Amino acid sequence: MSTLNPTRKVSRRQELREDTVVTFYARAIDLYENNRQMVIGAAAGIVALVVLILAWNWYQGNRNDQALSEMAEAVRLYEAGSYQAALDGDLSFLGLLDVVDSYGGTNSGNLATFYAADALFRIGDMERALEMFESYSKGSDYIGASAFAGEAAIHELQGNHDRAGDLFMRAANVFSSDITSPMFLSKAARAYEMAGNSGDAIDALEMIQDDYPDSQAAGTVEFKLAKLQASS
Repeated sequence: MSTLNPTRKVSRRQELREDTVVTFYARAIDLYENNRQMVIGAAAGIVALVVLILAWNWYQGNRNDQALSEMAEAVRLYEAGSYQAALDGDLSFLGLLDVVDSYGGTNSGNLATFYAADALFRIGDMERALEMFESYSKGSDYIGASAFAGEAAIHELQGNHDRAGDLFMRAANVFSSDITSPMFLSKAARAYEMAGNSGDAIDALEMIQDDYPDSQAAGTVEFKLAKLQASS
């Protein structure tokens, strides 16, 4: 009896599959050999890009920490109500406006933009305050909502009541809060009413009634709604 293994029968389909794999492998090797410099260059480019990204993140992190340190005294003055001093700074510390100019691309610089906007609003410089509020990168948080409300308040003071109403609505919706949202919705209703836009004013008040029935603002909604519905 033969000790040799019987010859393996190979189907035509398997032969074709094996030929395809061999051909693909050969072509891949040939492609690499013909384009070796390009492949090496592309790999080096990817590595360089990764290094640049890591270096940039490190640089931005350092700048963010520097901005936070630089603005500490200005924020202290802002919180004490010394808004002009907080904006301007002096020889010993950077004011909020200088922090914005120097570190505007960092998270801390962005926060300084909000502080500067509110400080300008409080000293009555509405045009510059509006520019700062608009340039502040708003997140879905309390400060983002407050920035929209700041824009709305300035437009309302300038007589742009419909625009003010829209911005108060954004302030109410970007960050849902049982405390701030009903207040902003109430301000939106007031602005829309001043603009003669009863429909949107009613919608804002109904949102308070439906979504924040236990809020302080909800206590006066029924009366305001009746008044608006009667006048419209």
